[in-house]
Amino acid sequence: MRLTRTPLVAAIAVAVVAAAFVASSALASKAPIKPTTPASHAATAHASQTPTAHTSQAGLEVGVADENPSVFESSYYKALKLKISRYFLPYDIAASSKEKAQLYYFEVWISRAETEGIQPLVAFYHNFATPTKMPSVATYTKDVKAFLKLFPQVTLLQPWNEVNRGNVRERSGNYDSPTPKQSAQYYLALKKICPTCTIVGLDVLDSTTPAATIDYINAFKKDVGSKNMPKIWGLHNYSDTNHFYDQGTRDVLNDVPGQVWLTETGGLAKLSPSFRFSLSRQKKATSYMFDIADAHSKITRLYVYQFYGAKNEKKASFDAGLMNYKGKPRPAYCVVYEHLLGKKKCPYKTVKN
Repeated sequence: MRLTRTPLVAAIAVAVVAAAFVASSALASKAPIKPTTPASHAATAHASQTPTAHTSQAGLEVGVADENPSVFESSYYKALKLKISRYFLPYDIAASSKEKAQLYYFEVWISRAETEGIQPLVAFYHNFATPTKMPSVATYTKDVKAFLKLFPQVTLLQPWNEVNRGNVRERSGNYDSPTPKQSAQYYLALKKICPTCTIVGLDVLDSTTPAATIDYINAFKKDVGSKNMPKIWGLHNYSDTNHFYDQGTRDVLNDVPGQVWLTETGGLAKLSPSFRFSLSRQKKATSYMFDIADAHSKITRLYVYQFYGAKNEKKASFDAGLMNYKGKPRPAYCVVYEHLLGKKKCPYKTVKN
């Protein structure tokens, strides 16, 4: 998803998050079921070098990602017994004086993550100062080096979040995405900066047509070269998951060598204008999310996004929270709970629409 700092995150980061900082200083036998009419779409070579993540019954490593540090304090989060999470942040967060607020948010988040034994996957993204300008390789290298010097404990990295999102112009703000060539350059630079790190080579979104996603991946592969081909690839398959279809996911799996991590995915409670707010539809999509992942052995990790929902469910344009804004579980939370813990019934009372 796009890098934004909403009033929700600001409020929690300044109040609840600050308090938290002070306090702490299944490979399924069935394939995903396709709809009656296809919905339109807008080699295990790596072994984890870090603590083993929580695995589903099918052996899939699962985490819940949210940039809000207070998730680690939630009893509902703790009940899932998770060991991995993901955070996307500006590439120059440690080098730019204009990113001090973002740096503070991340410092609090990673402090809480370490306390809970959570392994972080960090994805770099555009900044706030010049979001429509892609950094040069030299600038990217310098700024990422500054980040890794400040946070040497981060060893799982993504060069750029949602590389094929495009150059976006909208009311909430404008930002640009890298070309396949630039993505290849950032990936190669990151490998050189941290040769001992685990790097997810490309992070693509399936919101465009599957063919466009594959075209981007193939252009990247050509630019990066066979000698430097990634062993792990990132995919955000929101479109497949929420249209109850898996063609885009299968296309990516068939096109790339090695593992695929679903670095962002989840059932959407709301996405304007495509999906009206519906917790029952979100629950169904969350279950289907696991159907897709468990049916494909190349998918070895899955990061559900996100934990907390939007403050104003009626006005929000995007809401994928397993919990509502007040921290009460939604039906989709119980799907995750039951899948991860192998339980037939979730013990928690869930909220309704």
